[in-house]
Amino acid sequence: MFTPSSHDVRQFFCEALRKRRAGEILTPMDALAADWIDEHPEYHDELTDAEEAVARDYSVEGGKPNPFLHLSMHLSITEQVSIDQPRGIRAAVEALSARIGAHEAHHQVMECLGEMIWSAQRHGTQPDTDAYVECVRKKVK
Repeated sequence: MFTPSSHDVRQFFCEALRKRRAGEILTPMDALAADWIDEHPEYHDELTDAEEAVARDYSVEGGKPNPFLHLSMHLSITEQVSIDQPRGIRAAVEALSARIGAHEAHHQVMECLGEMIWSAQRHGTQPDTDAYVECVRKKVK
């Protein structure tokens, strides 16, 4: 099992953008990442300098959003929808996307995903995937 470090994740996104800009062949995962990067031009400058991106601190105290966390959540949600795991997430995200658009739907789903992870960490429990899917369903209404 591969568990990437934050350095690995940052390098991956920077490299996906570099490859896209250079017109190089992208792996399927590179292409997904580059597509989401394209949706976030506000991150392009940060992702262009890989050395600086790896070294930068994105602590909450710094007050600057972490583009790598944000893009990683986009990839996670894309994967969840593609395999419908947790069960029901595909239909919930598709319904939300039909109502507000795919990109904004992902941002709404991120709130639910973050809430699920925060709650599990706070209580020392497994993530409640049923509550996660229900949270997304509620956003459709």
